[in-house]
Amino acid sequence: MNLNRFCYLLLAFATVGSVFTPYPVLMWFLLVNVLTLLIYGLDKIAARKAWYRIPEATLLIFGTIGGWPGALTGQQLFRHKTQKQPFKTYFIASVMVNIAVMVALYFVSPVLGG
Repeated sequence: MNLNRFCYLLLAFATVGSVFTPYPVLMWFLLVNVLTLLIYGLDKIAARKAWYRIPEATLLIFGTIGGWPGALTGQQLFRHKTQKQPFKTYFIASVMVNIAVMVALYFVSPVLGG
């Protein structure tokens, strides 16, 4: 199994696992941020050792679905993907998309507060 598929497998486990907790949305964000931080670290190791890398699209997807705080932490902690363009622009756009979706869900979802 390659590293990219492993990332999505972990994401699937996080999704299923968070559903069975008393606070599934909170647990989801906790798990997706820990996973996002982890994959930034794994991608940095892969970059240093010339292994197969995690595609930028996967890093962006993890940020878009709620892992952007973990991504920001990983970028700073591992000094990874902090200067690369156009990734940086796409990352900022993915953060804005996530925040916009969360604000919209807040106003329409009884679970999230609306």
